[in-house]
Amino acid sequence: MRTILKVLQSSAVGLVLTMPAFAQDTITVTSWGGAYTKSQEKAFFEPYSKETGVKILQDEWDGSTAKLKGMVETGQVTWDVVDVEPGHALQGCDEGWLDEIDYSEVGGKEAFIDGAAMDCAAATIVFGTIYAYDADKFANGGPTTMADLFDTEKFPGPRALRKAPKTTLEFALIADGVKPSEVYDVLGTPEGVDRAFKKLDTIKKDVKVWWTAGAQPPQLLADGEVVMTTAWNGRIYDAVKNSGKNFKIVWDGQGMDFNLWAQPKGAAHKEAADKFIAYTLNPDVMARQSQYISYGPTLKAAIEKVPAEVLPDLPTAPENAKNAFVVSAEFWADHDEELTERFNKWLAQ
Repeated sequence: MRTILKVLQSSAVGLVLTMPAFAQDTITVTSWGGAYTKSQEKAFFEPYSKETGVKILQDEWDGSTAKLKGMVETGQVTWDVVDVEPGHALQGCDEGWLDEIDYSEVGGKEAFIDGAAMDCAAATIVFGTIYAYDADKFANGGPTTMADLFDTEKFPGPRALRKAPKTTLEFALIADGVKPSEVYDVLGTPEGVDRAFKKLDTIKKDVKVWWTAGAQPPQLLADGEVVMTTAWNGRIYDAVKNSGKNFKIVWDGQGMDFNLWAQPKGAAHKEAADKFIAYTLNPDVMARQSQYISYGPTLKAAIEKVPAEVLPDLPTAPENAKNAFVVSAEFWADHDEELTERFNKWLAQ
């Protein structure tokens, strides 16, 4: 008897899922590691395996499209579900190495907040790229604005920034006085790009670490290697909540973004992967993740189910989002290659 998925729509766009499954069914889900993957384990992987008997194998990646694209092009696809960023989703759709998502069984794209339901990827969380600092290092008051991240006279000490142009260039422009709402208007010009790199020049010597994995920023703060670092907000929240660290998030100028489920074309267990994704897009299930990491859900019906005590720590809280920008997947799909090349050359200088 084949595995059966029954999906029943409700007026709240919720799902009731009945999923008997063979115990030997296995899928590989690839994500970003650290506290984020742990939140997925608690909210999704462990309950799903318990309810269905499906075994979930895990892998981790750094967002390099070359590996994912290469799997598809060589026919050696070992990942069934991949946690991607919007830029990956646009590129993968354009170039044909990601499958399209069928939203018909989850209430359609309108069930999601704006921007979360992409053609080839379905978002499960909203996260913020922010910067954070070790409050123990600033007894007389810490930084409060994006400009303070670049002010090494007022707030001395080594920094850590992500080894990528995305959000790093936007932060530089915001620190230089550009309004978050206008950041892509400026960055979309040669003069704007020059301005961003010129601002980065002012702290280049103070950047001790260029991080590449989300688990690094809180560890760098904990080890005392840096006094402030850019980071994903949930990683800092986890360090504060679960490890008792005295870290503070500066929300000013944050870049709000999505993480999404995508399926590589030619995956070996597509049917089983479809069922796993459908499970996570149940509002009751999706809302669980915010209890383990401070990222907001993307289904409108799930937002209502987040515990009230969690809301102030989410990127989407009004106070946290008042001077934010939404990272433009379209901009980075168009400019990532050229700006990454320039960024890497700048780092090597």
